[in-house]
Amino acid sequence: MSAGIDPKDNQLLGALPSEILDRWRNSLEDVDLPLGQVLYESGTVLSHVYFPTTAIVSLLYVMEDGASAEIAVVGNEGLVGVSLFMGGESTPSRAVVQSGGLGLIMKAETLKSEFERSGPVLRLLLRYTQALITQMAQTAVCNRHHSLDQQLCRWLLLSLDRLSVQELIMTQELIANMLGVRREGVTEGALKLQKAGLIRYTRGHITVLDRAGLERRACECYAVVKKEYVRLLSIPAH
Repeated sequence: MSAGIDPKDNQLLGALPSEILDRWRNSLEDVDLPLGQVLYESGTVLSHVYFPTTAIVSLLYVMEDGASAEIAVVGNEGLVGVSLFMGGESTPSRAVVQSGGLGLIMKAETLKSEFERSGPVLRLLLRYTQALITQMAQTAVCNRHHSLDQQLCRWLLLSLDRLSVQELIMTQELIANMLGVRREGVTEGALKLQKAGLIRYTRGHITVLDRAGLERRACECYAVVKKEYVRLLSIPAH
């Protein structure tokens, strides 16, 4: 591995026992993850898994007519590519970089062989998968029962948890694709949050001004997901 990225900048890697992480270091490679890059498409067999450090990746379910909606978001708390060690090899979702940044990649066969050793790696990856499933389930419930305003708050908070800054660089179209709504709905929801003094919104940039206010405005879905990640992975709360 190059000397550029510390594996511990990814919390899942940082949770590994030190002797295992030391063994992994030569199998991890730095990777640039620019905004909008597709890491894999629906149905493709994954050749690598990704451990984001400063990037955020959105997992999207894509319909036959091209419409899509986000089912989960992955950042420095986890990995992209759980289908590899769960035995499925591929997945019906698409992985797209939601917020550009850096990460680490590992070859698929390397991760699978590490998983099959059992022990701490297997237990940690299964706990992470349970947390990810919780996020997917809660997203489905949220999209069905809660307002766009609440969904946007949940989405912003989950994204902020995975960044070291309070600003997101996102296009309206990308946010709309994530939430499965029209662009006009995103604009209306963002302007409502701006009027409430919670964010500053200009084209492509969302700066959070009042995180506590966002948490109060969000539905319970954000807290449920956050609590489960903390419980299963001992990832500190913000």
